[in-house]
Amino acid sequence: MKIALINENSQNSKNPMIEAALKKVVEPMGHTVFNYGMYADADSKPLTYVQNGILAAVLLNSGAADYVVTGCGTGEGAMLACNSFPGVLCGHVADPLDAYTFAQVNDGNAVAIPFALKNGWGQELNLEYTFEKLFGFGSGNGYPAERVEPEQRNKKILDGVRAVTMRPLVDVLGEIDQDLVRGALAGEHFQEYFFANATDEAIIAKVKEILGL
Repeated sequence: MKIALINENSQNSKNPMIEAALKKVVEPMGHTVFNYGMYADADSKPLTYVQNGILAAVLLNSGAADYVVTGCGTGEGAMLACNSFPGVLCGHVADPLDAYTFAQVNDGNAVAIPFALKNGWGQELNLEYTFEKLFGFGSGNGYPAERVEPEQRNKKILDGVRAVTMRPLVDVLGEIDQDLVRGALAGEHFQEYFFANATDEAIIAKVKEILGL
């Protein structure tokens, strides 16, 4: 699985710590982490939590990523931004229990973490335990055992509702403020990672158009 890490500007100093915790947990599972920033260095291209949502949508819908780990100070803004787009089902995950239940019950493809909260000693441990529960037990299996069938049924219902209410991402990208979109795609390694992994030709073409390539 290709896992994309996206940080916004208020928490970019923690990007190396988050990346290290994520890689420590998921690389032994066979997953690959792509760090899209924003990075901790002063010259890194800034990302707002709204742009986190744009970038997450581009990566997931294009096939450049299978899962997105993102967040902001509280995690709420990033979650709302991600869930504004088709093809993104993002949960607010603060701890290992959140991670496990979101994976098993809601079977999403993105999480928004409150990186400014519980940020003292042990934050890296909380992240490691959270990533273990998020990625280490499969997803969509239902929880608890007596609720497996209704939880899986409800997820299919939700997917059907979202298929009706969400517009194609290519159309959406063309109608959002283009400076905002270009800023979301301006990261130092975006083009390197995106074009090596994306598979949706329509989104690839739209990204090239937006970036003037």
